[in-house]
Amino acid sequence: MITGVKLRRKEKSGAPTKVNNRIVRDKMIWYPYEQMKTMQHPYKIIDADGVYLYTEEKKLIDSISSWWSVIHGYKNPEITAAIKEQADIFSHIMLGSLTHEPVEKLAKKLKDWLPGDLDNCFFSDSGSVAVEVALKMALQYYMNRGENERTMVLALEHSYHGDTFKTMEVGDDEDYHFVLNAYGKSKYVVHIPTEKTALEKAFEKYHKNLNCFIVEPLLQGAGGMRMYDISFLERARELCDKYDVMLIFDEVATGFGRTGNRFVADLVLPDILVLGKALTGGHIGHAATVANNKVFNGFYDDDPEHAFMHGPTFMGNALACSAAIKSIELFEKNNYMEKINNIEKITRREMYGFEDPRIKEIRIMGACVCIEVYNPEDITCYPEFAYEHGIFNRPFLNYLYAMVPYIIEEDELIKVLSTMKAWFKKTE
Repeated sequence: MITGVKLRRKEKSGAPTKVNNRIVRDKMIWYPYEQMKTMQHPYKIIDADGVYLYTEEKKLIDSISSWWSVIHGYKNPEITAAIKEQADIFSHIMLGSLTHEPVEKLAKKLKDWLPGDLDNCFFSDSGSVAVEVALKMALQYYMNRGENERTMVLALEHSYHGDTFKTMEVGDDEDYHFVLNAYGKSKYVVHIPTEKTALEKAFEKYHKNLNCFIVEPLLQGAGGMRMYDISFLERARELCDKYDVMLIFDEVATGFGRTGNRFVADLVLPDILVLGKALTGGHIGHAATVANNKVFNGFYDDDPEHAFMHGPTFMGNALACSAAIKSIELFEKNNYMEKINNIEKITRREMYGFEDPRIKEIRIMGACVCIEVYNPEDITCYPEFAYEHGIFNRPFLNYLYAMVPYIIEEDELIKVLSTMKAWFKKTE
């Protein structure tokens, strides 16, 4: 934390200066999830390669994979080459009345790669938008059938599905979405804990009005890296089938191996699967909402009003599709599930027996580890400590966590975990 420092304002607004080796700028870039008046000044990255970020002074292991997306590391040569090759042809064309080879190849790849009949890909440019698309699909599916009373969504407590308006509404995190308090409690969303009894009661009470049940399967990310059992999702699938309710898996964060499963959808099959983040290996923004044939056929009609009226400008972007195709190929070719299982084994070994009175719980699943503390002030200054030890990390609220790139070497992973443990030893 920079304290007790007076900054001399440059004549030209936005001109940079340095304080304690941190770049300081005037109001020019509006940063995410920050109070701009009091935020710590961001580290300026001048290069990135493999698991490392480079400032002018430091080489940092990125222990959170640029918000969990850069699974192959930075500057992957094969993904970079795929993007460059496509850029020499064209970078983008709209999908309205047009198509192109990269989007057709990616759709075919996902159809073949994903479980069940998750065959129908609707592309967009971010995870939040892809979730909005899924929620809109679920609502219109029943409207197309004349069931206009199915306006409600069942979701989980502590859920996070994005920062656009409907995703905020189905989310359940006051720390992110308190702005919705201006509207009051939504009559369209019911939140329940990850308990089968609560699940069964909700379906019994609301099933006539539900269009979908949306979950982050097994691992709730921004809501606190909360982990729960697959049996809850198995029961959810049974109840959705019984009452003809859509089951949506938001695997923007959990997909591509993060939970130790390729997709949780491989274990329990949803009606709609949402993908993002690691879809392109974190090299460029892209997302997909993938529907099964039942959902798709609910729109496939002679009636133009039954069409799905949605169309992000950059959906199916050719550069992003090329990156995604290569990212999936790398995932398959390099046996990433073995890498992820090894990350989990090393993490469990290194964290075994570690405890501190300030720690409420340590949770590990796949390539995710989370240390939850009782008091968020106990980890507020961890980013500076990590920086000095060659690690980039960004805790939030009560949660100090790591979601490393899958290409990380054992000694690098141990360094990440040892630094987390060293923080508590240093501050005893």
